[in-house]
Amino acid sequence: MTQRTLAALLAVPLFVALGLYIAISPLPYVTYAPGLTVNVLGDNGNKPIITVQGHRTYRDSGELRMTTVSVTERNAKLDLFTLLRTWASRDDAIYPYAIQYGDSGSQQQDAQQGQVEMVTSQDSAVAAALTQLGINIHAGIEIVGVTPGMPADGQLQVRDILRSVAGHPVGPKTDVGALLQAVPAGTPVPIVVDRNGHRVRVSITPTTKAGHQVVGITLQVGYTFPFKVSVAIPDNIGGPSAGLMFALSIYDTLTPGSLTGGQVVAGTGTITADGTVGEIGGIQQKIAGARQDGAHLFLVPPANCADALGGDNGSMRLVKAPTLSKAISEVQAWSANHDAPLPSCGASS
Repeated sequence: MTQRTLAALLAVPLFVALGLYIAISPLPYVTYAPGLTVNVLGDNGNKPIITVQGHRTYRDSGELRMTTVSVTERNAKLDLFTLLRTWASRDDAIYPYAIQYGDSGSQQQDAQQGQVEMVTSQDSAVAAALTQLGINIHAGIEIVGVTPGMPADGQLQVRDILRSVAGHPVGPKTDVGALLQAVPAGTPVPIVVDRNGHRVRVSITPTTKAGHQVVGITLQVGYTFPFKVSVAIPDNIGGPSAGLMFALSIYDTLTPGSLTGGQVVAGTGTITADGTVGEIGGIQQKIAGARQDGAHLFLVPPANCADALGGDNGSMRLVKAPTLSKAISEVQAWSANHDAPLPSCGASS
């Protein structure tokens, strides 16, 4: 046996072993797949997702479906074979790990952030729907997250509206952090909130973290409404991208008749209190999920139109929805005539 032949025989298993190692080793990517869709006009268990106290409601047989994306978790280990299967799927996608999760964080932090964004999107949706109906709302500072184990845990709650901190009134532009910093270390801080229509007073002693006095709450601009509207989505769904569909469902619930004409409409998009619809991620997977669940019309944020054209929408129409008001008029026009001219996501979008 020549030296060259011996070297070749030794090299073959080494190359095979190297190939197998590469194939099964974790790679720095995440996958996107169509997630579940939820009819926001329907029920979560045996309870309506949209519930209203203090205002007449109107139920109908139509469906307004929020859409989701199934993303591999932060600690998932994806090998080459898994990524190749995903790459071969028309409805799935692959993205670099850093784009989805960055350089730091944990699954617990991801879940907490998703829930904060969900609370914020629901409140903005209520504000947008009521504003569309000409109902007055009032802005304030709302608690959208309470950190477990921190001083506020067990005393303050998500959706509490801050009214005063350390004796100072709190409004939409109040710097709550500055009020906490002004209190001597170790001193209990009186805090007053509105909770479910009742005034609640608590006393919390801040802790010091990174040189700042904190109580462990996440704040956003929130709103006080003249009646109560609740959105009960399963706890495993987070993020801000269902805002538009929440707002449409609330509007439909508070107005006579069926917005969809009894048909199935899906969509996505963040929403602000003034009704502006914003960009989201995973548009192609959301389109696929809506198509699979029988939607015939899909509302797309204008900023997502170009990417939406790469999704497999089948016969489902893709319609641009820049605002809540436009989305309402588009759904109404479509429900009256499925061939009605609408601002679609086309080649010129």
